[in-house]
Amino acid sequence: MDRRFETFSSEGISIEYSIVGDGEPIFVLHGGHSNCKEEFGYKALLENGFSLITPSRPGYGGTSKEVGESLSKACKYYSKLLNHLNIKKTHLLAISAGGPSGIYFASKYPEQVCTLTLQSAVTKKWLTSSDKEYKAAKILFRPETEKFTWGLISTMNNIFPRFIFKQMFPSFSKLKYSEAKAKINEGDVEAIRKMNNRQRSSFGFFIDLKQVNELTIEDVQTVTCPTLIMHSKNDASVPLEHAYFAQDNIPSSEICILDSWGHLIWLGNSSDETDESIISFLKTNKIS
Repeated sequence: MDRRFETFSSEGISIEYSIVGDGEPIFVLHGGHSNCKEEFGYKALLENGFSLITPSRPGYGGTSKEVGESLSKACKYYSKLLNHLNIKKTHLLAISAGGPSGIYFASKYPEQVCTLTLQSAVTKKWLTSSDKEYKAAKILFRPETEKFTWGLISTMNNIFPRFIFKQMFPSFSKLKYSEAKAKINEGDVEAIRKMNNRQRSSFGFFIDLKQVNELTIEDVQTVTCPTLIMHSKNDASVPLEHAYFAQDNIPSSEICILDSWGHLIWLGNSSDETDESIISFLKTNKIS
């Protein structure tokens, strides 16, 4: 993947971003623990003539944590980045914990957004302080320790890829591993290994946990662009109810419920369906 990495700076704030491909732009708001090196789902979009602009969201990669003071501030800088790149209108793709940013941006900057696609996306109140996942994240992914956490995960994953895949599986899927085996593609083990080698949390995941509580139902209801909501019925990371909440509150939305093995809808034997659904949606709603 021939990807270009750049940094945009304005008023003391820096946003790291990558650009790959030519054609109609897709502005990608990646999920938690990720950055502008994200890869899931990119190959099919590039092969179908789209370009992908991926900023590292606030606190991730080389992007200033200060831009994450609020969803409003973060989206103001996304708008500035698009203007800097002379992109007047873009498709918006919001993934997992990037969901609130995508919804807020589509709501507040409709003139810059042609379509919104939500993939495995958080769309309302998510992890709370009473959830065991939240408590674990506060220990494992705080800025002082996350580098060690990811270093250990990636090292173990490189040595024992299949073992780590099975250990991480319950965090992504509601299915038992034995139930999901027929849905798993042999390449999924390697995809997870590569993912764990590019993952980092820095200040970003804590910013995600704060920003999701800033999203209001009015933000969701005032999204006016065509919206595709994609979610696995077996998702253990972001409950399926987030997809139905978005469908119920975004007027121009359609929903695509997938039978993939879990949260990472770009993997598994149903990955072609994921690719075909988003490509069909984007080609139906071309940027004028």
